[in-house]
This record gives sequence, structure tokens and C-alpha cells, in this order.
Amino acid sequence: MTTTSAPTTAITHIAQLVTNDPSLGEGPLGLIQDAAVVIDGDRIAWVGASSKAPATDNAVDAAGRAGIPGFVDSHSHLVFAGDRTEEFNARMSGRPYSAGGIRTTVAATRAATDGELEANLTRHLAEALRQGTTTFETKSGYGLTVEDEARALRIAAAHTDEVTFLGAHIVSPDYADDPAGYVDLVTGPMLDACAPHARWIDVFCEKGAFDGDQARAILTAGKARGLAPRVHANQLGHGPGVQIAVELGAASADHCTHLSPADIDALAQSETVATLLPGAEFSTRAAWPDARPLLDAGATVALSTDCNPGSSFTSSMPFCIALAVRDMGMTPDEALWSATAGGARALRRTDVGRITPGARADLALLDAPSHVHLAYRPGVPLVSAVWHKGVLV
Repeated sequence: MTTTSAPTTAITHIAQLVTNDPSLGEGPLGLIQDAAVVIDGDRIAWVGASSKAPATDNAVDAAGRAGIPGFVDSHSHLVFAGDRTEEFNARMSGRPYSAGGIRTTVAATRAATDGELEANLTRHLAEALRQGTTTFETKSGYGLTVEDEARALRIAAAHTDEVTFLGAHIVSPDYADDPAGYVDLVTGPMLDACAPHARWIDVFCEKGAFDGDQARAILTAGKARGLAPRVHANQLGHGPGVQIAVELGAASADHCTHLSPADIDALAQSETVATLLPGAEFSTRAAWPDARPLLDAGATVALSTDCNPGSSFTSSMPFCIALAVRDMGMTPDEALWSATAGGARALRRTDVGRITPGARADLALLDAPSHVHLAYRPGVPLVSAVWHKGVLV
């Protein structure tokens, strides 16, 4: 019996390659000029100068385009139905709007069929992939019943390993007069139904959602069922979210818009990643999170889209990079690292977010000579080719 291996492919004449591996190239991004990458199956097999590239079965000439790791979007809410156009239009027009926010999406999601939810999810995933996103996390949180949360996770799990149970998004409208009863539901029957379909558990720790004690109880229950914690923390104001995330060893504290010096120090001294979501501030005209104090303190920062129909309806990581550079104190190098390797850290992944031998073959070519153009030319569709798990998509 004979065996055959997958054909190998060399991508050569990459003007500037971001590897995120300092051992391979210059600086924290591990930059290589006039680079080549060899793909074998779904893995990176070799990285180096084009002039030294080994022979392969197939060859692709990058023709002087830049190469970057596939984006790692570590925070999204993609299992939903409907949209909130009227809410956004009112907010941007300076008019009051009280149609229910998240509750509007909850109602539409509950009413949708499984097929409708999955079709919407896959449409947004394809949209993100065209823009270079090759790894994504997504959450439940728009069902808020045992059945609807579990089906959201089942649908998501068919498309990603990074699935997060967010039954604690807001207190369900069904429990408006009994928030303690809803916490009991989330930590009991809902967790029982959802844990088999998820890797992570999340909670929106914020005034108007869940307080510190409730958040701690929910995350602790999830940990006991084998789910690793992440936290919606400090988005709308100062609060206990970041401290709870660090206390419980959460992989990430997400939003981090309002931080005290103690919050910054806690993140810097921990392995909890500060995930910044500038699409939310853009879409709500809120104050921008400031990445500079976090980076200067030594905290790990990720960038993500927070794609959701209410407060950040974008699937574009390049757009978030441009916002981070323009308005959040990040350099183009820092923003790209945070959108790739930073997102991988937020998901505790070592196989994505970098272009190095053994990593998953996820990368993109840009119609530009440098990754800096992602911020330099905002809004321009620069991603011209994407490989996901070694396949040109």
C-alpha cells in the first residue's frame, strides 16, 4: 500500500512578512523582507528569505505584496437574528430611542429558526474571512432561555471551536422582577444544557447587567463545569469586572474602556489579556479605550471586532486596526500584533496568530508593500488572498 502526502506550496517574493516570531526576523513582529512561506497540508513548514525557499509542488508569486498572519477575532456575537438599524440611526441622529436594545435582538433570535440563525452566522463568517479573519470566537447571549442558549451554542460549535456561553448577557426579560432567580437559572439548568457545547463562559459585569457578586458566582459555576472564564469588563464605567477576571484567571477581560491604575496593574501582573473593542466606541460615540497605559505597563492587549447587531456591527479587523492606531494610542505594529498574536493569547492558542513552522497555515496577502497600510489606508479592501488551514480561500 502506498501513501500520498498533501502537496506543498511556496509563497515567494513577499515584500514584507509579519511572522510574529522574533526568532525569525526583525523586532517583535519578526519581520522578514522579500520572504517566502512554505505550506505543507494545513501547517506552516518553512519560513525564510525567498532566495532560500526549498522546492515545492506548487508556487505562488506574491509579487511584492505584504504577508500577515490571519486575524484572530477573539470576541464576537454572531448567533442572532434581525438588526437594529433604527436604533443606530436614532443614536447617530441625536434622537432618543427606547425600542429595547439587546431585548430587541433577543426577541428576533427566539423567533428565528435554526436554519435562519445558521445562515446569518455563515454569512458574517464569510464576510470576515474575505477580510482576513481565519480564527474567531463567538458567543450565545441572545436567547436567554435554556433551549435558545443551547441551540445557539450548538449552531456556533459547528463552525468554530471557540464557543462561549453568555447566558449572563443581561437578565432575561422573563426574569425582570427576579434577577436572583435568573442567576440561579444560568448557573443551574442553563449551564447544564450549555456546557457540553462550549469552551468558555462569559458574563457582562456592568451596572444594569450583573454585579460583582453575581458575576463571580456565574463564572465560578462555569469553571466547576470545565468552562474557562472570560469577562465583559469595565465597558460603560468603572467597576469590578477587571479585578474579578484577574482573580478567577480569566483568559481575557473584554472592553476595558474605563480602567483605574489598580486595574491596569492587575492586568499587567496577570496572564489575563485586555481585549479592546473599538467598534463599540465607534458605533456608540463613547470614549475610546486608551491602549497606551496598558501597553506601557506590560499588559497583553488584543483587538477584536465585537461584531454584534447593536453596538458594533462590523466584521472588519482592518477597520478596528485603523481605529486603534488613530484613536487609541497604538502604533501600527502594536495594533497588528494585537489583532493576530494578541487575539491568539486571548483564546490561549499557540497554533494561530503567527507564521512560524508548526503553526496552522493561516495567512493573508495585502495589496500593499507593508502591513502599515492597514492603518494608512483605512477602509480600503487591501486583503487580496487568504489561506485558511493551508487552503487558498
